[in-house]
Amino acid sequence: MKKTRLLLTLCLAVAARAQEPASAASQAELNTPNGTQPTTVSFPFERIQTPTAVDLACAGFVSKQLVPNANFVAGDLYTPSDTKNSNGEVVYLAGKGYEVGQKYTIVRELRDPNLYEIFAGQHTLLKTMGQPYSELARVRVIDTRSKMAIAEIEMSCDPVNPGDYAIPYVEKPAISFHPPLRFDRFLPSNGKLTGRIAMAKDFDSEIGPGDKVYLNVGANQGVKPGDYFRAVRTYEADLHDPVDSLSFKASTNEDTQKKQAVIDPTFLTRTGGPEIRVRDLPRRAVGEVVVISTTPTTATGMVVFAMESVHLGDNVELDQP
Repeated sequence: MKKTRLLLTLCLAVAARAQEPASAASQAELNTPNGTQPTTVSFPFERIQTPTAVDLACAGFVSKQLVPNANFVAGDLYTPSDTKNSNGEVVYLAGKGYEVGQKYTIVRELRDPNLYEIFAGQHTLLKTMGQPYSELARVRVIDTRSKMAIAEIEMSCDPVNPGDYAIPYVEKPAISFHPPLRFDRFLPSNGKLTGRIAMAKDFDSEIGPGDKVYLNVGANQGVKPGDYFRAVRTYEADLHDPVDSLSFKASTNEDTQKKQAVIDPTFLTRTGGPEIRVRDLPRRAVGEVVVISTTPTTATGMVVFAMESVHLGDNVELDQP
């Protein structure tokens, strides 16, 4: 009986000692800036989604330098009946310079058939950034005996069509990721490089983890693959959004409030109650973006963490290392 009790005591002591470092680590994770008190709302744990090889290969890009159009997809084994090709199928490549074993990336020069602007000035911003391209597939040349080269699709992101361009394949470096940490949802500006989310892959407007976005900052500003940007939004941006602004126009008061609050009052709308200035509300961080690739003036990123939907037009700020 004594031996059993002694063994139990030793086990409890070992367990308590094993918990000490974990407890200390947990306490360290709660260390936050002066003027804050950590909660799961203001400092939630951030667990990021790491970009895969497919994410890297299929991200797309925006570039001021146009892709050469001399080499392109001219057809496939069942032309003209078949126009879309994917993994394992063969395509015919028009142009010159092909050699057996060479790999090419198939890209598409994009246009948005929907001319609607998601945020004011979006089209102007995109024009200053350059031409958007989607990355559709990676192909390998398997036969060069004809006027056109024959290539096999090794990996496809989207179906390949006649007219899509072929450019030499360049493998993108893997992206390192940081471990889970506390995400400061109300972090004031850190004074580092800022930009804007101008466009998303497939012309999406509601963006979440795993989605690809295009930023109006690039290598000329020192941006490189693996950099993290924090996506942030002010309530003034919501105020000027054609949809979100509708909520500001609705009453937020209770009938039992004697003097009702008013948002951004004018001379005619003052009630004598509290006056809420939208510009004074704190900005909030909505997610985190990791850079996948860059051009001199743009960057392709992937949303790896989001507290809510990331929007086109959201600002981004280079995050702390």
